[in-house]
Amino acid sequence: MKLAAVCSTGLGSSFMVDMNMSDILNELGVKDVETTHMDMGSASKEMADHFFVGRDLADAAQDRLGKDNVTVLTSIIDKDELRTKVIDYLKQEKIL
Repeated sequence: MKLAAVCSTGLGSSFMVDMNMSDILNELGVKDVETTHMDMGSASKEMADHFFVGRDLADAAQDRLGKDNVTVLTSIIDKDELRTKVIDYLKQEKIL
């Protein structure tokens, strides 16, 4: 399984969310989930199983990637919010 962080350029904020997701997965002991980051312009449904985006890209991401494939983050710097939403997704997928 692959989780992707998406931002407008694929550099700063998506890279930070990617690193935070990786830390969270390590803390949870989840080994079979890969993380990556990318820009919105090149993101496609085939590139990951699920996408995490900031609220500024919510509409564009849901249109491009599908509403069921996108989790919107209210604050991309809030690691507790990200942890909660990653755990929720992993539980939904029966990984946790």
